[in-house]
Amino acid sequence: MDTLPKFKSAPEPVSSATLGGAIHIGPTLDYLERAADDAKYGQFSRRPFLEITIPSLADPSLAPAGKHVMSVWMQYAPYHLRDSNWNAERDALGDTVVNVIEDYAPGFKNSILHRQVLTPLDLQQTFGLTEGCIYHAEMSLDQIFFMRPVPGWARYSTPIENLYLCGSGTHPGGGITGLPGYYAAKRILQTWPQRK
Repeated sequence: MDTLPKFKSAPEPVSSATLGGAIHIGPTLDYLERAADDAKYGQFSRRPFLEITIPSLADPSLAPAGKHVMSVWMQYAPYHLRDSNWNAERDALGDTVVNVIEDYAPGFKNSILHRQVLTPLDLQQTFGLTEGCIYHAEMSLDQIFFMRPVPGWARYSTPIENLYLCGSGTHPGGGITGLPGYYAAKRILQTWPQRK
């Protein structure tokens, strides 16, 4: 970006104090529900929930002097599109995200020097994230607690002796808590044969 965005609700002047954390665009529960509705029907959200960070505020070396980098995580975009494919919809997805930000930060669109749009297909092909899911399994009722990652494997062990699972695909799920690894290590220590 050529300059920092000026969100309508942020106090002036624009600073790292006001933009240095996570910025969420998802003003109401109804908005969030509608954002998910499109994905239920095989389309990416036309009014998505957005989580925005500007990492160049914390690390200016990420961009040339006076310029900034913005990262946007949008919800919701299904891996399987109903009437199209991600190669055809990549630019439309990027335009949708930019337009939502523009609604909250007028002039944002004109500040963009370069953009990269990663679709669920890109996340799978580039990073090995199955169907583009950063949590390795959706955080939905049928894939949490004793059913994460699948029924029968929820206590970190697998049918293969001494093979244990941990990570976003295991309970309690994704994020950067480290809890899946912590709980997997506890399970290993509980079941590992005592050495004499």
